[in-house]
Amino acid sequence: MSDRNGPVSSKSVKNTFQNCYDLSAREIQLGGADGKIKATVCYIDGLVSGVTVAETIIRPATVKERFAAVELESDAIELILKGGIYTYTAILRTELEQVVDDMLNGFCALVFDAAGAAVTFEVRSPDKRSIDEPKEEKVVKGSKDVFIEIMRTNTMQVRRKLRNPNLRLKQITVGATSKTSMVIAYIDGYTNMEYVEEMERRLKDADFDSVVSAASVEEHIYDKPRSMFPQMLRTERPDRFCMNLLEGRVGLLIDGLPMGYLAPGTFSQFYKVPDDNAKHYIVASAMTLLRYAAVIIALLLPALYVAVVMYHQEMLPPKLLVSIIESRKSVPFPSALEVLGMLIAFELLQEAGLRLPNTIGQTVSIIGALIVGQSAVEAKVISPVVVIVIALSGIASYTVPDQDMSAAVRVHRFLLVLAAIAAGLYGVVLGFAALIYNVCSMESFGVSYMEPFAGSKGSKIRELLRFPITKTQHMDPELRKEKK
Repeated sequence: MSDRNGPVSSKSVKNTFQNCYDLSAREIQLGGADGKIKATVCYIDGLVSGVTVAETIIRPATVKERFAAVELESDAIELILKGGIYTYTAILRTELEQVVDDMLNGFCALVFDAAGAAVTFEVRSPDKRSIDEPKEEKVVKGSKDVFIEIMRTNTMQVRRKLRNPNLRLKQITVGATSKTSMVIAYIDGYTNMEYVEEMERRLKDADFDSVVSAASVEEHIYDKPRSMFPQMLRTERPDRFCMNLLEGRVGLLIDGLPMGYLAPGTFSQFYKVPDDNAKHYIVASAMTLLRYAAVIIALLLPALYVAVVMYHQEMLPPKLLVSIIESRKSVPFPSALEVLGMLIAFELLQEAGLRLPNTIGQTVSIIGALIVGQSAVEAKVISPVVVIVIALSGIASYTVPDQDMSAAVRVHRFLLVLAAIAAGLYGVVLGFAALIYNVCSMESFGVSYMEPFAGSKGSKIRELLRFPITKTQHMDPELRKEKK
């Protein structure tokens, strides 16, 4: 590994990037052929635009009338910093590490060997993925743009939606190897600075080596990284990101990841969607209540079926009990095995639909579900009631807007079924109580995870219903704390 703490020179830059085919280094004379000062243009091809380098750096640097009479490198550097080269960013660097970091972030370096210094210019390559419609978070009435992998584009989208001079975008660099740029976003006057300071502290204290995936960040800054429940809101939509900033949360944008994080993340936030603000408040309130009912169905329905059929048949109405008995007469497997098998088959079909190409993924999932379910019932391997129970539970789990929360619900659904197999309704009640205890004991950045349902004195109806916008404020009163 080359020494990045050495002197600034074209040789040291080349040694740092030795055996790198994408390093471009070209020696030029300031002022053209008659110039007396030599400099080396260094940049990483692909990270910067070669055409921009030629037009805005090399071309003005070789103009005879501008640099031919300059005899000292210090005078040339001063002239460049005062506007001698046509770029909007010109930074004097006297340390090799700074020059290398700039080059890796889309800068071109003009290196002066005799002066032991370089001037770096921002000339990032314009190549990037276009801003498309959301694929994970569907939009009915609302903005149809998404975050992409380029940090500057993401901050631009946030600025366009929040034209507020109090919007703060604080940049930090983490990762000993990847040197990933992150931006902490908050609105001065809305966001409690304790959350901002805590976010910055966790990022700086985390033992990052590289940040190339979402898990690299989440497992380092979550309060309880072992919990399956997401503890920071993740979104690909700039409008949802900005709405939460207005509520008083602190945001995190990561260069290379097409998403934004928001903290504190509470349970109720994962069941809200930006489209609720675009609907009539009665309709939005009804949809929110429906989502909460759906998560209960997704969690408990298979476990309750197993518990009642195996241990508590007397709880069923006689006609329903007779119907279930008739449907199970020719089924060779016990109810517990039926439910577990169908749950596993359902997860396999869902995983297949996600991993297959988009053109055939949905077709395989739908046809697979129809064929497997219908064939299993006709072959009398699975009872029709079990198919109905698993289908209802699966559909209910899809109403959860957040994919991470939906995955946590599906895993806990399996655990509750196992508890029902072990101890019937007693096992279901104990398992559900343990789940409630777990989420109620969690915190996100010092805020109760189940706020305002637990650990709060605020209005709980506010999270279940949406009131007319004229009677509500953007800022979440639960996030307000007295300044120390």
